[in-house]
Order: sequence, then structure tokens, then C-alpha cells
Amino acid sequence: MQVLLVDDEQELVSTLAERLEMRGIEADWVTTAEEALNRVDQRPYDLAVLDIKMPKLSGIALKKKLQEKRPDLKFIFLTGHGSEDDFKAGSAEAGSDYYLVKPLDIEILIAKMNKILET
Repeated sequence: MQVLLVDDEQELVSTLAERLEMRGIEADWVTTAEEALNRVDQRPYDLAVLDIKMPKLSGIALKKKLQEKRPDLKFIFLTGHGSEDDFKAGSAEAGSDYYLVKPLDIEILIAKMNKILET
């Protein structure tokens, strides 16, 4: 499994990548939407984990741009802002039921990653 993690919180995303690597999951991380768009041109990912609230381009808008480049890419969204109901509405609009609220439980994230890649 090759995963791209996108979150503007560098400490969170780098630590998350490290924890996934310790569990045998190849994880690259970036802190901007622009870096994410460049990275998918360089490497084939199975899954992208996107923060909803990022500067310049939201996770939902980034998902749409990434899908143009990689139609088979799967997505999980992260949120640390707003209510869970607001987030569900936003992720439904983006076409995904896969979301997690920060702070993350790594085992739940891995379970969702495995589930989405089975579908």
C-alpha cells in the first residue's frame, strides 16, 4: 500500500507517516496542495489522506484535482475543525464516506485504509 498524506500541520503529518511506516505501510507526506499535485505525478499512490482545512485549497477541492490526474486514487479525509455534522456534509459532497476526526487513532486509520482499498 502506497499512501500520500497531505496536511498543513507538518509535525502531525510527518509523525503519522513515521507511524504508518513502522506498520509496513509506505507513506509519503506533504504540507501543501501544490506539493500533493506534484507528488502524484511522480509516484503511483493507492490512497491519499487529506486534511479538509488547508490554506489556499481545501481537501475537498484538492480531491477533485487529484482525481483528474489519478481517477483510481482512493481518499480518506481528516478534520480537526468544526462539527462532525459539518464535516460529514462536506465529505458527502466530495463523494466520500471515509473521514476521521483529529486526534487520530492510528489503528482506526489503518482499518479504514484497508477497507477503502478492498472496495
